[in-house]
Amino acid sequence: MSNIYYEKQSNEEELFEAAASMNLPVLIKGPTGCGKTRFIEHMGEKLNRKVYTVVCHDDLSAADLVGRHLIDETGTFWQDGPLTKAVRDGGICYLDEIIEARKDTTVVLHSLADYRRVLPIDRTGEVIEAHPDFMLVVSYNPGYQNVLKGMKPSTKQRFISMEFNYPKKDIEKQIILKESGVDEEIATKLVNIASDIRNLDDTDIQEAVSTRLLVYAAKLIVKGFDPYQACIHSIVQSLSDEDDVLEVLEKLVTLYFTNIK
Repeated sequence: MSNIYYEKQSNEEELFEAAASMNLPVLIKGPTGCGKTRFIEHMGEKLNRKVYTVVCHDDLSAADLVGRHLIDETGTFWQDGPLTKAVRDGGICYLDEIIEARKDTTVVLHSLADYRRVLPIDRTGEVIEAHPDFMLVVSYNPGYQNVLKGMKPSTKQRFISMEFNYPKKDIEKQIILKESGVDEEIATKLVNIASDIRNLDDTDIQEAVSTRLLVYAAKLIVKGFDPYQACIHSIVQSLSDEDDVLEVLEKLVTLYFTNIK
């Protein structure tokens, strides 16, 4: 039983466990703050597998994943990167926002994401066969994709794919209640605010409000902050810098919480 709180959405746990049992790599798609990382941590605990999380970015190199030679007072030695540690010892190597990594970096994953399940290390000449409990998991936000940053179809087709989205209202309310300790009336209002924001059509918001931000707002309220101010600082200001958008969001919040000045 996992001690990491996670509210099940559909059949994602069963699908992940099936993939793990068959040594299949998993790709998770979904918007920011919808629970992708929490789900991986939950499943790692449930399956009793250590999770090696790597947050991908433009400067991530193959050496950051695989490892590199280092020097200390005794001389030169090799230090495994998180991917290599997971391959050797077993565990889940989770590459968050994989499309942010350079293309030449993700190439090292190919031999692990098919029937071979091996990791060649050019700098040492070693070819490591993956531990039976090794699992490769990657994620990305489809909303951030563009021509220059996208996952190659040939890479995508190496994975079992799972699509995450923001939870349904009743599930999202339970998450807020559990994570913050706020009362049910406040949690319901926060969920309704999120629903209204996510349904806005005419605003230039790059990313809709996440469940994570709702939890932040709820925690501030439990701490004693005025609900309106909690929403402004946790939700509104986090979504946009544009004055016209901020005005729309602020007015929306006042539908649920009075602005006490």
